[in-house]
Amino acid sequence: MAQVDIERIERDITAVSRFGFNEADGGVYRQAFTPEDMAARAWLREQFESLGMTHEMDGAGNVIGRYGPADMPAVVIASHLDSVPASGMFDGVLGVIAGLEVVRTLKENGVEPAFPVEVIATSEEEGRFGGMLGAQAPSGHLTREWLDSAADEHGLMLRDAMAAVGLDHLKALHAYRRPETIRAFLELHVEQGPVLDTEKITIGIVEGISGVFKWKVRLIGKADHAGTAPMDMRADALMGMVDFAHEIPRIIDEEGTDKSRVTIGHVACKPGFPHTVPGEVDFTIVGRDLDHDKMKALAEACERVLSAIARKHKLHFEYEQMSWLEPAYCDRAIMDLIEDQTRKLGYSYKIMPSGAGHDVQFFCEHTRAGLFFVPSVKGVSHAPDEWTHWSDIERGTQLLYECVTELACNEAALSDRSEVERA
Repeated sequence: MAQVDIERIERDITAVSRFGFNEADGGVYRQAFTPEDMAARAWLREQFESLGMTHEMDGAGNVIGRYGPADMPAVVIASHLDSVPASGMFDGVLGVIAGLEVVRTLKENGVEPAFPVEVIATSEEEGRFGGMLGAQAPSGHLTREWLDSAADEHGLMLRDAMAAVGLDHLKALHAYRRPETIRAFLELHVEQGPVLDTEKITIGIVEGISGVFKWKVRLIGKADHAGTAPMDMRADALMGMVDFAHEIPRIIDEEGTDKSRVTIGHVACKPGFPHTVPGEVDFTIVGRDLDHDKMKALAEACERVLSAIARKHKLHFEYEQMSWLEPAYCDRAIMDLIEDQTRKLGYSYKIMPSGAGHDVQFFCEHTRAGLFFVPSVKGVSHAPDEWTHWSDIERGTQLLYECVTELACNEAALSDRSEVERA
């Protein structure tokens, strides 16, 4: 059996981590369409060139390398190279470098695939301008309205950031891929959570990516003197928010599942003075579940509970739904193939959901798509101390190689498997 080379993988992941590395905090700063991001993409194209792969950058900024025949649907391996500020070295990068290693291993073992293998480094996955631009473009989810209006937290427009690195933002609309040009879509990623590491499991085969809704909530009461306003005469907006936070476990118990998540991630208290009763609180609610009906039930319960709490505390309650992203379900045939290859390699595994968003979710209704994880030590991600053991990276890349080889070299790899299952 052909073996991937962990020394090459480690070398390449380390090389990418130098683009945007900050010695002061040990973090990686490689946000989308920055010079650091574009330098990493240029480096990747050099690797494609050295392997004799055809390569291009599409209108969305995706870097695409292709190995194999030009006129057949491709087995796509994809993930991202951009990072959040102060990131670690594995998030996204693992999937791209593992794809590169798959092609190297195919080539050095003289494997000529019947279906081409594409390695894609998607653009703007991490959300500087909203997220997953590089996955939305080829899967047909982009709109001109979004491209024209997207901006980062500092007010820099997406169109200006892309123009600064030589890209026309409207050309992203031309990066669409017809479904028949893709045989299968695979993504390997670090888990970014503690489950696999805690349970000492090697591989997580993802059944689906949780849907997400995001609200901006405002509770409006009355600012008062903290010493003279009696406790029973206050309209304390912060107390209302705290009451709601205490209700979250009950909401999940009654309306959700073990896959449900509800999070208050940002709170702004006004006027924010130590001796003043808070008159207004703005906060976010982010809810997640793998089932549409459960998501809807969670959202309705949040609204119902907030309304009751507002009445109890003499507050005015309002909210704005900022986004609603439906759950995405991985292809059953691809899941079965990953499971079969995992068993052949003798790796431990579990079927699990992904609570975090990934590029693959935009391809789940576009083509046959699958995602699997390797462990994140202590579940840490989006931080300088993010870590995955090299031995786990080697196993994950070997599994990716076996799956890609089966898909790219065996025309019947999917023909005797079940059709995609949708929840």
